[in-house]
Amino acid sequence: MTQRLRPQFWKTVPLNQMTKPEWEALCDGCGKCCLNKLEFEDTNEVHFTRIACRLLDGETCQCAQYPIRHQFVPECVTLSPSKLPEVAYWLPQTCAYRLLHQGDPLPAWHPLETGDPMSVHLSGHSVRGWTIPEFEVPEEDWEDYIIEEAP
Repeated sequence: MTQRLRPQFWKTVPLNQMTKPEWEALCDGCGKCCLNKLEFEDTNEVHFTRIACRLLDGETCQCAQYPIRHQFVPECVTLSPSKLPEVAYWLPQTCAYRLLHQGDPLPAWHPLETGDPMSVHLSGHSVRGWTIPEFEVPEEDWEDYIIEEAP
């Protein structure tokens, strides 16, 4: 039996009280969190690159092996309400998990707001069509692919 989502739960339910399906539904499917990032130790700045995790499908912006991704990418972070304080800084600025953790609303284009799972792509807020798979670029060259944070 599929668990139903409470109406507008993201506006009324604290992150740590969401059900697993509600928590998962917060993801807008943009794929930005799957971009490889560089963190500079001297400044603690996080810079996004166009280089995507080897498991990201660049067209659907979904993980090709989501349920078993840790078998292929052990360092992939599993988000949880308790982990957000330590990892929110490297999530994209438009990420629902980061926004709600900060007490901010979801953007108008978010699929939970629009009711359309394609709204993230139609609004231009996903990485669809412009990522480079990580196996195509040596890690020592990743700095050449730093971008302003994805839209």
